[in-house]
Amino acid sequence: MDPARNTDVVVDLEVNGRSEVRTVPARTLLVHFLRENLGLTGTHVGCDTTQCGACTVELDGVAVKSCTVLAAQAAGSTVRTIEDASASTDGGLDRVQRAFWDEHGLQCGFCTPGMVLAVRQLLRDNPRPTDDEIRHGIDGNLCRCTGYQNIVAAARKAAEAGPTMAKAD
Repeated sequence: MDPARNTDVVVDLEVNGRSEVRTVPARTLLVHFLRENLGLTGTHVGCDTTQCGACTVELDGVAVKSCTVLAAQAAGSTVRTIEDASASTDGGLDRVQRAFWDEHGLQCGFCTPGMVLAVRQLLRDNPRPTDDEIRHGIDGNLCRCTGYQNIVAAARKAAEAGPTMAKAD
């Protein structure tokens, strides 16, 4: 047996505003670290190949697919999951989540956490996207239920709601 395959690493990072330190196998993906070690199951495991976007999280302020990041690679970083996305000042939904609700931008909900975080990234990069820019901005996230029309409408509505707030938009 190759001893390198059983090497554990200490992962120390900030997740949703909390310091988290865990010892895990070196090959642990960030998505599994979040779900299995921290109990943050809003980050979904879809394909494990970066195709679907269900595992999207914010890593140091940038939306990434956590199925392609080792937990050890994220050490020292700040991670924000969907569980923290609605940490708005009034405790309610953020503007992107509210727009998904208002525009019926979800059905089964499996893709929704990743889709919300992808739209948040899009709006940080481009606060007033066209419909084509919205479609391009979410093209790495798959939805099998909605046909995308209501997701595009939700992104448009979130953009119209105003600029991104510092912690939660």
